[in-house]
Amino acid sequence: MRRAIARRLTESKQNVPHFYLTVDCRMDALLALRAQANQGGAVKLSVNDFIVRAAALALREVPEVNASWHEDAVEYHAGADISVAVATDGGLVTPIVRDADVTPLSAIAGEIAELAGRARINRLKPEEFTGGSLTVSNLGMYGIGQFAAIINPPQAAILAVGAAERRPVVDENGALAVASVMTVTLSADHRVVDGAVGARWLAAFRKLIENPVRILL
Repeated sequence: MRRAIARRLTESKQNVPHFYLTVDCRMDALLALRAQANQGGAVKLSVNDFIVRAAALALREVPEVNASWHEDAVEYHAGADISVAVATDGGLVTPIVRDADVTPLSAIAGEIAELAGRARINRLKPEEFTGGSLTVSNLGMYGIGQFAAIINPPQAAILAVGAAERRPVVDENGALAVASVMTVTLSADHRVVDGAVGARWLAAFRKLIENPVRILL
């Protein structure tokens, strides 16, 4: 598996014209909503569950990013299928949550846990990690503040997610305050996604993260 991963990532970095966009997201509202939802819910929601659904909803709002480069042309996808990077003993595996834009958040949480569990024991079917619209790679749980990820072909984008950290910010009244802030970086294929389109997708994603009730609807 390590050799196959190395080959694919080398081909991606050499053949795909990457560009990168980074934005900070305020996390206080999402963290509060998650804590409230987890008090009485049977399924415990992770921050990553919110991120996966927000990424899918942002693809619905900016469908130009929901595409791949195939045989010298752009191919658009109907479903918002989000790959979730999972570290295993054999290397990185990216199982897919299909139609995450229309799947309830609690169902996404259960599906990610189930797929990740089977990925770690090498029990995924090929169709469960082949294809996909966009990958979410989250290293926040390791304390990584910010990073840029390599695109997972044939997808045209990958979102690198850092840790939510307490940082000084300027609030809406111009006063200095402290907030939980998460830095995310979108790596995109410039053959498919223009800079302005990538910026629109990232703005839609940030708006969802900072207004997390929309992710629950």
